Amino acid sequence: MNILVAVDLSPASAKVIGVARRVASANGSKVFVMHCAEPEPDFVGYDAGPEVVRDQVAAEFHREHKAVQDLAGSLRDAGIDATALLIRGPTVETTLREAERVEAELIIVGSHGRGAVYDLLVGSYSSGILRRSMVPVLVVPTRGE
Repeated sequence: MNILVAVDLSPASAKVIGVARRVASANGSKVFVMHCAEPEPDFVGYDAGPEVVRDQVAAEFHREHKAVQDLAGSLRDAGIDATALLIRGPTVETTLREAERVEAELIIVGSHGRGAVYDLLVGSYSSGILRRSMVPVLVVPTRGE
């Protein structure tokens, strides 16, 4: 079974990875640890923008790449076949597209449980995945993490 584990690289990601480790170990699953990076800014002149902006974006992308690699590495250290993925794009759409690409049979996501008002104003990633996924979704509560 292929499992796609979506992480936001917050401290709560460790709890999500822990659950993924238990599920994957019990099923002999291959795990794809994915972080969806912010899409490139759409403002005019980005390509020719100040070097400092390009350097900041590159540094953040490098930090995210290392973090997702480390999470996948922790699964490999536990004997699980794990691959790290860092992909740019809108979070829900990109996650679902990637789940289809890797032929995931399960998606594991975390939920910070911020509440209805926050979800109404900002939106909830886990709710978006639940509403649109064609495969089972395991939501890990990470409140307080």
